[in-house]
Amino acid sequence: MSKALLLGIALASNMGGAASPIASPQNLIALQNMSPAPGWGIWFFIALPVCIITILLIWVLLLVSFKPGRNTTIVPIRPMKDKFTGIQWFISITTLVTIVLWCVTHQLEPLFGDMGVVAIIPIVLFFGTGVLTKEDFNNFLWTIIILAAGGLALGKAVNSSGLLHTIALAITDKVEHLSLYGVLVVFCALIMVVATFISHTVAALIVLPLVQQVGQGMAEPHPNLLVMGSVLMASAAMGLPTSGFPNMTAIMMEDSQTGQRYLQVRHFLTRGIPSSLIAFCVVITLGYGLMLAVRF
Repeated sequence: MSKALLLGIALASNMGGAASPIASPQNLIALQNMSPAPGWGIWFFIALPVCIITILLIWVLLLVSFKPGRNTTIVPIRPMKDKFTGIQWFISITTLVTIVLWCVTHQLEPLFGDMGVVAIIPIVLFFGTGVLTKEDFNNFLWTIIILAAGGLALGKAVNSSGLLHTIALAITDKVEHLSLYGVLVVFCALIMVVATFISHTVAALIVLPLVQQVGQGMAEPHPNLLVMGSVLMASAAMGLPTSGFPNMTAIMMEDSQTGQRYLQVRHFLTRGIPSSLIAFCVVITLGYGLMLAVRF
């Protein structure tokens, strides 16, 4: 039960990262490579059915492979009866306001300029009021921040050096005889493999501009469809412990009494890879149909 629950949360978190435009950094990268950028309604129309059906199929996979109901006793959780404090209300309201501002960032772009400016609001409020302290600042996961920022730098370097354009021309020559559906399958498979071994965000930074250029250069341009399908698969790459931060967090979880980790690499290989393939099939079938329905 413990293995199934931890792995299920990690895999669901990966897929949930594709559900909304602000759920993961790679989604923001996708929006930057889509013209016109889809609104929240269109994104939900495509991503939610894909994510929900994929998660349900992964749930069935975990039930069949782990059989978590055998010899399992779930200890009841004591319900919390404490009332919200003033600080908790302040944190909740600040968080909700920040999320709302992110949702309407395109309408407020003349005011804020960029979504990153909105993200500064809770930082100023939390540190300025003393809710967070210097110790909290020092305990941030700076390695993750450096990884994300390093990925941004890598993506800029690939683009500005002309390497991206060269690769795009080479791939366009290889796929020019394929149909739109064939090109989608190729790029979904490509980003699934790449994002399995490196960060989802870094994979998106490298592959999505390439996908956009290839899609724009087709006889019948469909760059938005190819970018949307590719970014859905970027979140669905989950075959290794290093495939995304949810997997990294899950494999680090230990039994507090024995100190042994609940999950091993083999659990990700035997459940994560099939889960990625399930997501791949859903994206290139249901996802493709939904993207055609919105005329991407």
